[in-house]
Amino acid sequence: MSFSILKKIGDKQKKKAVVEVRSGDTVKVTQRIKEGDKSRLQVFEGVVIRVDRKESHTARITVRKIASGIGVEKSFLLHSPLVEKIEIVKRSKVRRNNLSYLRNRSGKSARLSAKEFDRAAVNTIEIPGEDEVAETAETAAAAEAPAEEAKAEEPKEEPKEAPKEPAEKPAESK
Repeated sequence: MSFSILKKIGDKQKKKAVVEVRSGDTVKVTQRIKEGDKSRLQVFEGVVIRVDRKESHTARITVRKIASGIGVEKSFLLHSPLVEKIEIVKRSKVRRNNLSYLRNRSGKSARLSAKEFDRAAVNTIEIPGEDEVAETAETAAAAEAPAEEAKAEEPKEEPKEAPKEPAEKPAESK
């Protein structure tokens, strides 16, 4: 098979937009778990210690967390249909792509220094070609707005309230 055919197949399996994840980020990965005929969502929160093949359809991140004093690592394929959402919680200053040295550390020495970032902007996913759809939705909403204003100007009948009777106070004895 030629490489171009494989590339086309891989591009079809890619998600349209994925959050830009880096090593050192603390992320919440929401994954769909299938158990028999039921499925549920499970969240795995930890530090990204490795990012592989960012541009490929086989892009992968390795997330590490400490659970009950034991280090747990899990790899997630970014373009997998089982990965529902990836949310960046914290961003840290790191100088390498593979943070495997964190495996040998615990406590304070395993801490990464945090850096400020715009959480809302980073977690917002922009889908290419969505701008055109948004523009057409805005123009349609603008066309419907005068019709809604006309409906708002029509007088509405308010339900009549029953007359309130004053409550009698019982006489106090001293």
